[in-house]
Amino acid sequence: MFAIAFPMIDPVLVEIGPVAIRWYALAYIAGLVLGWRYMIWLARQTGSLVREKDADDFLTWATFAVIIGGRLGYVLFYKPGHYLSHPAEILQTWQGGMSFHGGFLGVLIATVMFTRLRGIRFWAFIDMAAVVTPIGLFFGRIANFINAELWGRVSDAPWAMVFPGAGPLPRHPSQLYEAALEGLVLLVILHLVWRRDALRLHPGVISGAFLMGYGASRTVVEFFREPDAHLGLLAGGATMGQYLSVPMVLAGAALAWYARTRPRAKPE
Repeated sequence: MFAIAFPMIDPVLVEIGPVAIRWYALAYIAGLVLGWRYMIWLARQTGSLVREKDADDFLTWATFAVIIGGRLGYVLFYKPGHYLSHPAEILQTWQGGMSFHGGFLGVLIATVMFTRLRGIRFWAFIDMAAVVTPIGLFFGRIANFINAELWGRVSDAPWAMVFPGAGPLPRHPSQLYEAALEGLVLLVILHLVWRRDALRLHPGVISGAFLMGYGASRTVVEFFREPDAHLGLLAGGATMGQYLSVPMVLAGAALAWYARTRPRAKPE
C-alpha cells in the first residue's frame, strides 16, 4: 500500500535547559494574537457593532478562557476517569489534550462576563469573536499534525500517511482536513457573512453561522478521523466529536433564524 512519508517534525522547537518551546504552544499564541489583531481591524470598519477598545481588551479574557475551558473540556468529555485517578496531569497542557467544545464554552462564559462588566451588547460581541475563531482552529489543527496526534482512520488514499505511534498502516491526515474546513474555509465564509449589513446588523446571525459551519465541518471530518481509543464508536456508530457537534448545527440554525427576525442594530 502506497503512503506518503510523515514529515518528522520535532514537537519541541527550542529547548534550553528545562525550558522547552513547543509548536503546540506557539500555535495557540499565533491563533490568539492574529485573532486579536483581526478583531481590532473588524472593529475599525464602518458599520461595526463593537468598539475597538473593547475588542482590544478582550485578548486576556480570551486567552484564559481558551486554555482553561479547552483543558477542562478535554478532561470532562474525553478522559474523566483517567484524570480523576491522576489529577496532577490536568495541569500538564504541554502534553496535549485540548477540547474545542470546552474552549468554546470557556469563551462563551468569558464573553458573558466581559460584556456585562462593560455594559456592551453580548450578541454583537460574540459575533465578532466567532468571525476570528477559525484562525485559532487552523493553527491548533496544524499543531496536532506536527505532534502526530489525532490521526485519521486507515486509508488507501494516495495522500495517506503512516503516523508514528499509529501502527504500520497509512491513515488519513485528518488534522489537515480539519485545518482546511474548520480553519480556512470557515474563516472565509464568516468574513463574507460579516461583510453583509443585512446579516451583521442582526446580532446572533454570525454566531449561528459559526455554530452551523463548525458543527458540520467537524461532523464530516469525524468520518475520516480515528475515534478516541478509550471511547471508540458510541451508539449508532457515531463518535464523541459528532455527538458534541450535531447539536451545534441545530442550535446554530435556530439562533440564526431567530436573530434574523429581530430588529436591526445600530452600529457604534
